[in-house]
Amino acid sequence: MQAGWKAKFLLGLSLCLSALGSPIGEQFDEQLTLKSLRDGKVLSRFSFTTLLKGASPRNPQTLGSDDISQHYTIFPLALGQILREYAITEMHLTLNAGNWNYDRWGYPEEAGVGTGAELWAWMGDGPSDTVDDRWKGLRNALAGLFCASLGSLDEQRTTAPVRSFEPEGNLPDWGPPHQIRHASLASEHVCTENLTPFLKLLPCKSLSGIASLLNPHRLFDADWHGMGVHVLWREGEGVEVRLAFQSISDPVRYSLGRKQDWDFRTLFDRTIDRKCPVAQSSHVVVALPTSAEFDISPEPTSNAAGLATFDVATLNKPLDVGLRWRFDFQYPLDFDSPTSSLSVQRTLRGSSQARGQLSLVLKNHRNTSLHVVYLETMPWLVQFYLHTLQIYINGSRNDDAMSDMTYMPSIPHARPATFQCVLAVPPGGALHLTMDVAKSFLRYTEHPPDAQRGWDLPPAILTPFDPTSNRSANDPIGGRIYTPALLVDLATPDFSMPYNVIIFTCSLVAFIFGSVFNLLTRKFVVVHIEPTKDKKE
Repeated sequence: MQAGWKAKFLLGLSLCLSALGSPIGEQFDEQLTLKSLRDGKVLSRFSFTTLLKGASPRNPQTLGSDDISQHYTIFPLALGQILREYAITEMHLTLNAGNWNYDRWGYPEEAGVGTGAELWAWMGDGPSDTVDDRWKGLRNALAGLFCASLGSLDEQRTTAPVRSFEPEGNLPDWGPPHQIRHASLASEHVCTENLTPFLKLLPCKSLSGIASLLNPHRLFDADWHGMGVHVLWREGEGVEVRLAFQSISDPVRYSLGRKQDWDFRTLFDRTIDRKCPVAQSSHVVVALPTSAEFDISPEPTSNAAGLATFDVATLNKPLDVGLRWRFDFQYPLDFDSPTSSLSVQRTLRGSSQARGQLSLVLKNHRNTSLHVVYLETMPWLVQFYLHTLQIYINGSRNDDAMSDMTYMPSIPHARPATFQCVLAVPPGGALHLTMDVAKSFLRYTEHPPDAQRGWDLPPAILTPFDPTSNRSANDPIGGRIYTPALLVDLATPDFSMPYNVIIFTCSLVAFIFGSVFNLLTRKFVVVHIEPTKDKKE
């Protein structure tokens, strides 16, 4: 009887594990894309996609009643509860460190590469909780989940730029239209405390599969790195959650000589020792170089269209994919020919702490004209003077190059400024936009602890599009382009003077208190000292 009971228990356990390995209604796929760049660096893009089949976002009209029960096997429960609590239809969160170099690295696999933290979401309106109330709850919940300062994305940084952030998925028709909320924080840094909760959202964590290569010691030593969480709804399929991590590594810096060779050990200091049992597909895709002789190991599972694909589930373990060149690396000198179709340069001119000038230079490297949606979300610390806006095309004044301008002025201590327009850049030409700005005078309590460093301004966002095709103005060519963040020098008080006053006041109080205390607690008497007689006398 005991042997039969054990057999039944093992059979039931095996059935449970098999059900866990292939859940009904949920699908998990992972992929690692590696690409060698022309400056010797290597782009690594991790993508973990979980699809909750047949699911749909929560209707905000039902927020006043209890939600239906949610049962997840692979879908991240902590994130799913937040999405249901605030009825989020689509959400995108990115945390990046560094500036993406479009001219040398081209367009990224994941478009959201703005410096710092960026959060934007599409939400339907409801009768009980407003969109702004749910937006506040969303950013506070995500701040606790990812250990980031997303709670600072308050009303002073929140905008609604509809034209620059079209939904990537589908929006249900619930009656009231959907609204977008967007906010960014350029001063937010990315570290291990953000990667740890990121890995906890994966079904296999970092114990197996491609996620086992996410070594924080190597990832945060890269020239550029960033992570993203993307949630969207695909009609007829379900709710999709995509966790992404991108990094730009420099194998030449790690090598002893001028070698561009790389493998998993040199990039991540790890190998893939076992597959993720719940992953329906697990692939490593390597973009093969076209202008150099190389060797790749091990033998890829498939090779087509310049992409070598490795199936993690079928290849021998440990898996260590490597690419080796037959010649030493020669640093290229042709960086004057950018890999992107548009080059952007954005600066804040002027040494005054009261006035300045915002300058934007766009260079079109295509043989056809290029139209871009230009978005500036400026904190109320910097105010625009629209009457000073000037546009030059190849050195000549041309205000007709701008169209469809919308502007929402800032409100001090309440709302940032939103400036959005469409700019037309001629083929092979350059567009130069300038606009005067005013810098606010802050209260001394509003300055950050490092006030002398300055204030971080969020990056501008440009979305190229083709007006001659059937695409809308929000269907980008190559994705959104983020400019580097800026620093603004505001009028800063001399914070050393309060320190000097405190020191002087404390010294004076100590002197007075010590004198009074001695008078009250000590008894002063006159002591007569008789002179000592000489021994010889």
